[in-house]
Amino acid sequence: MNILAVRPLADRAVTFDLADRAGPDAAARITAALGLINGAVAAGALPGVTETAASFSSLTVHYDCLFTDQATLVAQITALLAGGTDKTPAAAGRHWTLPCCYEGEAGIDLADLSEALALPVADIIARHAATRFQVYALGFLPGLPFLGDLPADLALPRRSTPRTHVPAGSVAIANRMCVIYPWDSPGGWHIVGHCPVPLFDIARDVSHPALLSVGDIVQFVPASAATCAAIGSDFAQGHFDPARFLAPAV
Repeated sequence: MNILAVRPLADRAVTFDLADRAGPDAAARITAALGLINGAVAAGALPGVTETAASFSSLTVHYDCLFTDQATLVAQITALLAGGTDKTPAAAGRHWTLPCCYEGEAGIDLADLSEALALPVADIIARHAATRFQVYALGFLPGLPFLGDLPADLALPRRSTPRTHVPAGSVAIANRMCVIYPWDSPGGWHIVGHCPVPLFDIARDVSHPALLSVGDIVQFVPASAATCAAIGSDFAQGHFDPARFLAPAV
């Protein structure tokens, strides 16, 4: 696997650039590299590594400088990735089918999108729900997934005037990407729906509180407002396991 650049981050982390742009090829390369590095950490072959973090086209490895030094770590990871493929198996990521309400205020920007894209609202919903998104990165907010690629015929730049408040669970699109806001937040993306499944929960898993991971596949399933409200209520009461929305392994 080719490393385009190595960029030190002070004395506790180093970033490896593995692609020159975001997209499915970059996502496959990042996911494959994460698998190799995390596997080596689990096997004790990379002493001192404390965390790995992926972005659209690079990954950062954090380490304890009392157990290793940057030069040693870079040499180890370079050798590790040199023996790996640039592709990752299609089944490497989990496949999530997440409910999404497109009705009323949940899809507050659908009417404007319909006008701008010259597409009926029903077509926008159908095309969005038919897309198999891949998690390219997590960021901006804890647990927020950047999902690609949105079909080109649904792509628009971000809103010219961002909102000061976007409700948690909002599903929104901009350019060729889709996100789910895990928390109430400002935001400038076009809101098309609402997903009631919590994306970040320390009580569920302290070591991995984010529900989604880089490389996961996400597909949205249209659901009524009543169904989504019931799912959200069950989660709030601790009566719902998000693994219910995992597609069976094949």
